[in-house]
Formats: sequence, structure tokens, C-alpha cells
Amino acid sequence: MARFPRMADIVQRFDAPRVDDIPATVADQLKTLKLDQQIQAGETVAVTAGSRGIANIATILKATVDHLKQLGAVPFIVPAMGSHGGGTVEGQLDVLRGLGVTEESVGAEIRATMETVVVAETDGGIPVHFDRHAHEADHVLVVNRIKPHTRFVGDIESGLHKMLLIGLGKHNGAKIYHAAILTHSFSEIIASVAEQVLRSCGVVGGLAILENAEDETAMLEAVVPENFGAREPELLQQACRWLPTLPFPEVDLLIVDRIGKNISGTGMDANVIGRKFHDHKATDQDIARCLRIMVRSLTEETHGNATGIGIAQFTTERCVAQVDPVKTRVNCITANHVEVAAIPITLPTDAEAVECALQTIGLVEPENARVIQIADTLQMTRTRVSEAYFRLVESSPNLDFASEPYAFPLDDAGFLSDIPPAH
Repeated sequence: MARFPRMADIVQRFDAPRVDDIPATVADQLKTLKLDQQIQAGETVAVTAGSRGIANIATILKATVDHLKQLGAVPFIVPAMGSHGGGTVEGQLDVLRGLGVTEESVGAEIRATMETVVVAETDGGIPVHFDRHAHEADHVLVVNRIKPHTRFVGDIESGLHKMLLIGLGKHNGAKIYHAAILTHSFSEIIASVAEQVLRSCGVVGGLAILENAEDETAMLEAVVPENFGAREPELLQQACRWLPTLPFPEVDLLIVDRIGKNISGTGMDANVIGRKFHDHKATDQDIARCLRIMVRSLTEETHGNATGIGIAQFTTERCVAQVDPVKTRVNCITANHVEVAAIPITLPTDAEAVECALQTIGLVEPENARVIQIADTLQMTRTRVSEAYFRLVESSPNLDFASEPYAFPLDDAGFLSDIPPAH
């Protein structure tokens, strides 16, 4: 008979500042760009919308649209997400709908195309692709979250610059830039391509979004184009400080309820789970050190894109049945990160997957294994931990038990219960 550890629900306390009035804060920040001195009545403004599940993104975009309308401008939304959504127009519109971004919710037309215009060439010979609709607009306003990248390390990682390159570069640009990374550094590509975009494409500013460890909007800041290069590294440092962490860094088995492109570019945030520098093991540079990872399902919003499932060693048949191989393949080949599309060892149920995983963690009895279950890498206020951690929970000032200990929570069919919401 299979043996499993006892578990308990716990709650983490993070430093989590929050923006309470998002529309007012967006308006106040955009006023600092002095757009009324740059945009004439009747001129069009392309506003970017990406594929990530950014907290309050529809509200942020609507407030941005409202501000532009007050100036007499004609704003519209452009899906800015590289090859996501299977690299198709309808796929990218589906992604936006899944995030709550529709023409009705933001109050503006959505103009979607996979066509790009080559606006320039870098000194290194890299063609600079730019979304056709955005290029035809009189102005472009970049909206994106600032966050550590899941693979690349530098002063600039995921944020305004990446939206200029990968997001607005669409499938054509993303494919070229990711290929160029084999011979050029990520920082070199960002600097050279962004320079050309800022010079050629009518960018009037950026709205940077930072989130706290509880998946809430922590900060909104408008940035003038000439300050993108100086300000984004500073915002990235702050974003790193607010990044959620596992309750304990040493883990025998990490169970992840769901992964998806709306959560992270790699389905689950490699910064959080300790896979930034190597897809399949933690390094000395990682904060978390998870020996084994199991994935239970894909999010509905990822529409079958299972990018990142290959980071795990174990999954279930139910999860694999959710995978859209075409969308996953397109995304991983475009990103030149094919390893994370690999399907892990697949078992019929959660119980069998966990049982097999616990056979591969060394000379540790299953009852004593260090097991952590999380909902996803955005929501880690409430997690589930095994008995091996109980004394550590009791001694930690930032952790509290949210339940009494209980038997490993499997139903009669052999599936785990999901992590309940924190609120």
C-alpha cells in the first residue's frame, strides 16, 4: 500500500503593498508623461496588451484608454505577445478574452494581426519587426508588468523593453530575437532592438506595473521613453524584492496544481521554483532547491499551451490530455526553449504520480518527505506542507497554520484536492 506524509495548510505573510485606487493612480501617472503636448485630437494610439495574467489588467487598460480619450485621441489595443496563442490572430484574441480583456471591458477597439513591418536593422544585422497596426498608429503606449525573466539575467529582463521586442515583434520578431540569443547576449539584443524601436515607432511612454507577492497590483509608474533604459533596471530590483517565495527553500517534491502562460512564460515561474539557470535542477544561484516537481493541470487561460511542463519530472494523464501540442510546439520552438515542451513521466492519477516521485528522492521514507503543494507560482500566500516542516512552521514569524494536520488529501479516485484560495 502506498505511503504518504501527513499534510497541513499554512499561510505566509509577505511584504505586500497594494494600489487601492487603480484608475486614479493610472490617470495620475499618465499625466506625468504630458501626453497632451505630444498627442493631437483625432490621432491614434496603440496600447499594448500581453498574454500574462497580470492582476487588474483590464482595469489598468481601461483607465489608460479613458485617459487617452480625454485627450481627444483614438486609442486601440494591440495584442503584444510574440507567438502566444499558437501564433494566430484568433489565438491571441482568445488569450486576451481569457484575461478579461475585450473591447467591451477596456472601451476600445482591439486590432489584431500577425503581420509585422521591418522598421530598421540593428548594427549587428538583426531585422527589427514591429506589429503592423502599432506601426500604422500615430503613437504607441507600452503597458506591461516588470518582473524577473524566467531564463535570462540582466539589468533589464521582463518589462517595457521586452514588450517592445517580443510582444510587438509578434511571431516574426520573437523567432528572430530568440534565435539571435544563441550568438548575442539577451542584454545586447534588448539594447540594440529597443533603440531602433524607440527611434522609429512613435513610442510616447510606458506604464510599468509591479505586483506584490500576493498577486496584487503593488505599484504603477509611467516612464518617458528616454528613461526606459535607466528606470527599468531600478523597477526590476523592486519587483525582485516583492517576488513570492516558497515557504521553505529545501524541497523533496513540489506539487504544482496548475501551470500556464497566463501565470509565467515558462508556465510556472522559474525564479520561484529554482529553475532559472537549469531546467531540471537547482543551482547555487537559485533561491529554491526542489529535487522533484510534479504538475497536476494546465490553466484554462493557457488554451492548451503547456510550455514549462517539461520542467517537471512527473504529471498525470489528465494533465497531458489538456495539452495542445501545436500551440506548445509553436511557442517553444519560437522561444528556442524546446526542452520545456517535453512531457514528463505520466501516471494515471495524482496518487500514483506522487508515489513514484517519492521513490526518487533518496533514502527518505515517504512519511518523512519534504513535500510542498502550491496552487501556482503567482499565488503562494496559502500552501500545503508535509509533516517534515511542521516544527519549522511553528518557529517561523512569517508562517501560520491554517488547518490541523490531516492525512494526505486524496479522493477515492486518487486525485488531490486543490489548494484553497487564501482569501
